[in-house]
Amino acid sequence: MKPLVLIPSGEADSDFTYASGFPVETGLYIRFAEGDDVLVASPLEIDRARSQSKAARKLGFVEAGYVDHGEYASWPRLAARMLREKGLEEARVSPRLQAAYLEELRAAGVDVEIDRDLFRAERRHKSSEEAGFIQAAQRAAEAAVTEVVRQLSQADIRDGVLWLEDRPLTSERLYARAQLLLGELGFSCPDMIVAGSPECAMPHFRGEGPIRAGAPVIIDIFPSGRGSHYYGDLTRTVVVGEIPDEIRRMHAAVLQALDAGIESIRAGVAGRDVHHAVCQVLVDRGYGSATKGYEGPEGGPKMNHSTGHGVGLDVHEEPSLRGPNEEPLLEGDVVTVEPGLYLLGLGGVRIEDTGMVTSNGLANFTSITRSLDPKDYL
Repeated sequence: MKPLVLIPSGEADSDFTYASGFPVETGLYIRFAEGDDVLVASPLEIDRARSQSKAARKLGFVEAGYVDHGEYASWPRLAARMLREKGLEEARVSPRLQAAYLEELRAAGVDVEIDRDLFRAERRHKSSEEAGFIQAAQRAAEAAVTEVVRQLSQADIRDGVLWLEDRPLTSERLYARAQLLLGELGFSCPDMIVAGSPECAMPHFRGEGPIRAGAPVIIDIFPSGRGSHYYGDLTRTVVVGEIPDEIRRMHAAVLQALDAGIESIRAGVAGRDVHHAVCQVLVDRGYGSATKGYEGPEGGPKMNHSTGHGVGLDVHEEPSLRGPNEEPLLEGDVVTVEPGLYLLGLGGVRIEDTGMVTSNGLANFTSITRSLDPKDYL
């Protein structure tokens, strides 16, 4: 096996974190062989690296012989020199490696191979410790969703808009309350979704402005642990005030699709089959999807995304629960199941659970209610 060279693309580089056990904005990790690896960190980070990294050796700049050659040349040239000292001239790198670092490694004489499957199998199979980290993140997500719903349930309705404490209740205020609670628990989710209608018909609309009554609010919170760096992922949809019949029907269909997706999951089942099980329920209920063969009626609410994805050090990672994916699910995968229905001008409904694939089914990490009614969360 060729040696491995990793230079992070930022602190969120999950391949670097997985290999070294140390998330850092800039640094160098080399695995010369199994059990023979080294992490090089700046003077600013070396004490933290020595405390947290699982690399066999942790070196500061002076020990490693670091020379500043400019923004993109310094780490590749150091990597090339350290490889040569071991009599090595080739290395594997992550597909995440920035292009400038790749060019500099090659310019320094390293024969570089991009390992497109780097850690793919290892990261898919979650250990009991990793599963515990994800479960903790899921509990934090549940607490944050409950806090958002609590705020919604306390609001008054004035001219079709929610008011709380004598001012309109906005997505921004709800975001701030959820983020504060997550921070107190040791988690963060800067890109969470708290989106009212009709804009929540766009599945990744983050939310802005006042929340309307009598219309769905999609709350999608995917926090990562500040210590573990593992994610959870949870979505619920609620309505404050009178629930429109169409939204109630959409919610019932999505809930049935969620149950069908979960029931279809077990080790050995293709991700495609889970997605098709979800789409079939939506079609049977009079709706549709963007998947060929499950389009449903024209002009009505549809699901325009995959059924789910893997969760770990990235909030979106392998495997995928979508139409083209024939790859079987594996025991130890942690996946989301998140069917939804959306219609521009009306809004959307999405419900999402996260759990671990086993030979007997999905061990669901999610316990919070799936109700449309905010009172059921309190």
